[in-house]
Amino acid sequence: MRTELYLWPKNQALAEDYCKGLENASGFFTYHPSNEDSWYKRAQWLDQASGPNANRAELVETLLKYNTKIANSAAAMDNIARLRDSAALVVVGGQQTGLFTGPLLVIYKAITLIQTAKHAERKLGRSVIPIFWLAGEDHDFDEVNHTYVLTPQLEIAKIKIEHPTGIRTSVSQLTIESWEGALQQLDASLMQTEFKAGLMEKLAQIGKQSHTLVDFFAQIMAWLFSDQGLVMLDSDDPEMRRVESKMFSLLLHRHKNINEALLAGRNRVEAAGYKAQTELAANNVNLFVFTDQGERVLLQWDGQLFHDKKKERTYTQQQLNEWAVSAPERFSNNVMTRPLMQDFLFPVLATVLGPGEIAYWGLTGLAFEELGMKMPIVVPRMEFTLVEGAVQKQMDKFGLTWDTVFFHFEQWKKDWLTAQDQLGLPARFAEVKQQFQNIYAPILQTIASINPGLQKLGDTNAQKIVEQIEFLEARSVEANQVQFEAAIRHLERIRLSLLPLEKPQERVYNVLSYLNKYGDGWLKQLLELPLVVNGMHSIIYL
Repeated sequence: MRTELYLWPKNQALAEDYCKGLENASGFFTYHPSNEDSWYKRAQWLDQASGPNANRAELVETLLKYNTKIANSAAAMDNIARLRDSAALVVVGGQQTGLFTGPLLVIYKAITLIQTAKHAERKLGRSVIPIFWLAGEDHDFDEVNHTYVLTPQLEIAKIKIEHPTGIRTSVSQLTIESWEGALQQLDASLMQTEFKAGLMEKLAQIGKQSHTLVDFFAQIMAWLFSDQGLVMLDSDDPEMRRVESKMFSLLLHRHKNINEALLAGRNRVEAAGYKAQTELAANNVNLFVFTDQGERVLLQWDGQLFHDKKKERTYTQQQLNEWAVSAPERFSNNVMTRPLMQDFLFPVLATVLGPGEIAYWGLTGLAFEELGMKMPIVVPRMEFTLVEGAVQKQMDKFGLTWDTVFFHFEQWKKDWLTAQDQLGLPARFAEVKQQFQNIYAPILQTIASINPGLQKLGDTNAQKIVEQIEFLEARSVEANQVQFEAAIRHLERIRLSLLPLEKPQERVYNVLSYLNKYGDGWLKQLLELPLVVNGMHSIIYL
C-alpha cells in the first residue's frame, strides 16, 4: 500500500491553525500532540489530579456488562480489566452511530484512537486504552439513518431506514423492528465479489442480535476491530448514567458558572478572529432532559426555573437534583458538557476529534478549569482518501493533480472537452449569432420606425431565432462529444470515487463497499500506519 500526504485545507479555521500548531489557536488548548512533553505532562497531571471523578470499579463493571452485550472481543475485555489499575490511562473519541457505521471517517476515527493509544503506551510505558464513545444519546435520527455506497453503475446509492416512532428521543431508545429492508438495499448496491456472500451473512447475523442503530453500529465496530481491543461505551446506557450521577449533580449545581465559562471561552475565540462553532446563550444549562413521554429536550434557565426552549415544560432545581440521584438516566449531555463528562468518567490522556469537534472544544478550556479539570491532549482525527487502481490509472492518463481533482475538477473537465473540439463549434456558432444580430439589427430599427409597437415583436422574434441557434449548438456539441463518451465516463468515475456529492470521500461513502471489493487487508494496513497528528490528509493507493 502506497501512501502520500496531502495538505487539504479544512473548512474550520480554528481547527486548521491548531493542526498547524499556530500559537493563535493553540492557546485555547492545554496541550498539543506534536509536543513530546505534552504526553508526559498530561499523564503527570492525571496522576496528581483531585477533580471530580467516577467510581472506577463501577465504571469497569458497567463497561464489562455493555461490551459483553455487544459481543466485543476478548482483547476489548482485557483492556476493560486493565482499567482497574489506577495507573491506566485512556484515549477517547466518539461519533454518532450511523447506519452500517455511517461514513468512512468513523472508521478513521477508530483507527486514530487505536494508533494514539499504542503511540502513548510505547512512549509512557503504561497501559493506555482506546475507548469509542457511541453517541447513542443523540436524537437527530435523520443524521444517522442512512449511508452511501457507489454502485457498479457509477451511481451514488443512499441506503436508508425510516424513523420507527417519530418521537424526538435518543437513538439508543429507538427500536428497529427489522433490518431486512436496509440489508436488501445494501445487497442490491454492492457488486458481486468473492467477499460479498460472507459480508452479507455477517451483517444479517449482527442484525438479528441488534434492536437499535447503536446495537448494530457497536457490533460492526467490535467485529471490524476485534483484535485491537477497542472498548465501546454507549453514552445513553442507563447503567452508565448511574455511574455519571455524581457529575450530573455537579453540572446542575454549577450550571451558571459553567455556562459563563463557556461564554467567556467563546469571547476569547472570537477576539482571536475565529468564528465560534456553536451558538451559546446566557440562559443555557448545557444539559438535556428526557420528558415523561421520552422526548429529549434541551434545558434552559430563567433565573428561577428550568424549562425547555418553548417553555412548555418547567422544572425546579430540587426536582432536577432529585432526578440526578434517583433517575440519572433522565439526563443527557450536550456538545459542551460531553467533554467534561468523559473527563469525569476516565483518566483521559487524549481525545481524538475531527475539525468541527476541535472548534467546539476550543470553547471549553475555561469550563474545564471551572471544575478543577484540564483539557486533555487533542489529537486530530487522521484523514484518508482511498484511491482504487483503475482510478489512479485514469488520473495518470489525464495528468490530473490532487489540487485539480479536489478543487477545480468541473472547470478542468469543461476546459478539456473544449480543447478536444477540433471543429471549433462554440466559436463558429458565436460568430453566426453575431452575424445574425448584425444583419437583423437594421431591420428591427426600420420596422420600429414604421410602427413603434413592432419593436417588441421584433425583439421577441430575434430572441427566438437566437434560442434556436443555441439549441442547435448544444445538440451539435453533444453529438461531437459522443466520440469522447469513454473518456467522460472515466472522468465521472474519478469524480464520483474521490469527491462524491462535492465532499471528501471519507464524509460520504461507507466502509462496506470497500470491504466488499477488497476484503479487510487494506483496513489492517491502515492500522499499521504511523500516527499523523498535524492534520495532513493521507492519500491511500489501494
